[in-house]
Amino acid sequence: MHTHPASPARRAAAAHDGAATHAASPALLRREDNALLRGSGCFGQDVQLADACHIAFVRSPQAHAQLLGIDSNAALQIDGVLAVLTSAELGQHVMPAHNPLLDVVQDTAFPLLAHAQVAYVGQPVAVVVATSRAAAREAAGAVTLTLHSLPPSNDFASEDATTRTQHKSGQMPASSTHVVEAHIRSPRVSAMPMEPRACSAMLHDAEANSPHRITVWLGTQTPSRAQADVARVLGLPTEHVRLISPDVGGAFGAKASVSPEDLLTALTAQHMQRNVQWLASRSDDFVAGMQGRGSVLQGCLHANDQGVLEGLWARLHFTLGAWLPFSAVVPLRNAARILPGPYALTHLDIEGLATRAHAAPVNIYRGAGRPEAALLMETLIEQAARQCQIDPVDLRLRNLIPSQAMPYTTPSGEVLDSGDYALALHNACEQFGYTHARNQQTQRRQQGELVGIGLALYIEPCGQGWESARVTWHENGRVTVASGAPAQGQGHVTTFAQLAADILGSDAANVDVHLGNTALCPAGTGALASRSTAIGGSAIVQACRAVLVRREAGDALPITAEEKFTSNEAWSYGCVIAQMRIDADTGTPTIERISWVDDAGHVLQPQLVHGQLIGGAAQGLGQAMMERLIYDDQGQLITGSLMDYAIPRADSMPPIEISSLHTPSPNNLLGAKGVGEAGCIGVPAALMNAARDALSPLGEFDLQLPLTSEQLWHVLSTHFEKETP
Repeated sequence: MHTHPASPARRAAAAHDGAATHAASPALLRREDNALLRGSGCFGQDVQLADACHIAFVRSPQAHAQLLGIDSNAALQIDGVLAVLTSAELGQHVMPAHNPLLDVVQDTAFPLLAHAQVAYVGQPVAVVVATSRAAAREAAGAVTLTLHSLPPSNDFASEDATTRTQHKSGQMPASSTHVVEAHIRSPRVSAMPMEPRACSAMLHDAEANSPHRITVWLGTQTPSRAQADVARVLGLPTEHVRLISPDVGGAFGAKASVSPEDLLTALTAQHMQRNVQWLASRSDDFVAGMQGRGSVLQGCLHANDQGVLEGLWARLHFTLGAWLPFSAVVPLRNAARILPGPYALTHLDIEGLATRAHAAPVNIYRGAGRPEAALLMETLIEQAARQCQIDPVDLRLRNLIPSQAMPYTTPSGEVLDSGDYALALHNACEQFGYTHARNQQTQRRQQGELVGIGLALYIEPCGQGWESARVTWHENGRVTVASGAPAQGQGHVTTFAQLAADILGSDAANVDVHLGNTALCPAGTGALASRSTAIGGSAIVQACRAVLVRREAGDALPITAEEKFTSNEAWSYGCVIAQMRIDADTGTPTIERISWVDDAGHVLQPQLVHGQLIGGAAQGLGQAMMERLIYDDQGQLITGSLMDYAIPRADSMPPIEISSLHTPSPNNLLGAKGVGEAGCIGVPAALMNAARDALSPLGEFDLQLPLTSEQLWHVLSTHFEKETP
């Protein structure tokens, strides 16, 4: 490990060899942290290549227009500018196809570079190549586009569906004693990774003794898929492309798919026969990066006098933006199939659609449909409890799927593998001091305070399919683990090293881990959908066991085994309880505390799991209380900087008490379940319910995310105006 910040030469060497290769550092909880804290990691902006040129993108200033001309004469006069490339020079390539998890009824092919029309503000139209980043960006601003404006279509303005899904089961009741409705808008949000996007491409001499013709450094959650995407655009065999994912400063789903800029970096390197680097600015990511959420959720829940749920009707409308990243249909699919959550409700009528818009693309973002399902269902549950005049805990207990029914097949055909939802609710209430808190709430309300307690239960599908691992036991006793699942800060190196050491009877200090380098690691699915430990870890277990079998059979060292593990989904779950006070004069909300019980199955690294829960809670709080991307009627993003877009800070976080259950999953070798997305799923729903409960003495109000003081003040002032004679 480096003991001082790395010099440019050392960083370039680290980048060349694969920055996500970590030797042992046994004194630290997280092996990754030593290099990162000393400044000797290798993020996208740390990659340095010899004789590299830099690129910047000429982007569309309009959301929808015909592209009539591109004038690059002024740009080419700027010192250091080498070329301005359009689709005429680079060719008319299209983005990779999306994951066909749902049928898509429209043509979704989308160009890497606009050549006839532009479809969103920020869409790349041309590539400026220069000897410095500053010259490239200056020249990009000097390129003139001739555009003929066309009317833009904004989110949810059209019912012309790109894809649909539905789940219907049983007969919806013709009438019920109690019927509650909800109409919730979940706005687009920015994933806001610590490091904006970055991509570098280095060409290799065709005469050199190497199978690679190009090496691409890209902060991605899916190195193998990105490798294949780059190879397709360049017209190369996959094995001729080496893809390295260096240290990634956060991803959260926004870096799960390649962007046009990523592929254009590699394409420019091939065209220019030069090493090429591209570094996005924060503004670039705001306007053209992949965004999250973006939905309109409508629901109607039926219940009888005893609080037994009789039917759920739901209509879900998700936006896709201008083009479809690989996982674009996942949020809609997940939200529809997860409903009705952890409840034994068999009468369902759920329909969903997703439509395009002239705006930046929407991809998976931490939770990807899971938060929307919990937000809609849990809002309806608490409304039903108030209308039935039943405590919301009691109403839930009357309707939760019992533990003895596991594995449980839902009306949509999903198989919930294991869990005790009632126990999670009971433990959360005990931890929160629920009965005492309700008594205190009554007293505070008598004193004129608006204070609410909101609950939310959630279930979390944790990915399925396959992952790979290669384990080598060397003659000197050291062990090398290479996984197809990379990392973006979760601590996979620490977890995977300890896992291999435990199975092989070694010391974690003797285990080296390779991640995110297609030249060193087997092909894999990637790190997304909370699947890395459950499926990626199981692949390591399988490979370690194969090594032990060969060793017991007398094979000489070194011994290498490569395994692929395939699994059905494990389902995490949990319960979040939040307490919120709303200032009656200003509408300012104060989250007083959060209590949370989560079940991630068998936990390998409790402190890393705790960190994932806290991080997810912060992002969930951000979505609930302050984050929102806003476009105007012309498709212009008006929250395109951190001056306009609020994110949580340390002083935004309330006290959070977390405990865990450990119900193992039968679907993988570790009994593990996912944990990375839980906070984004349960926390927004609990905060929404806390706000609604705080206002409930005044009536039922149509609250939307984010729960800003402005919205709450407007609700209160409107109510009191109506009450004033």
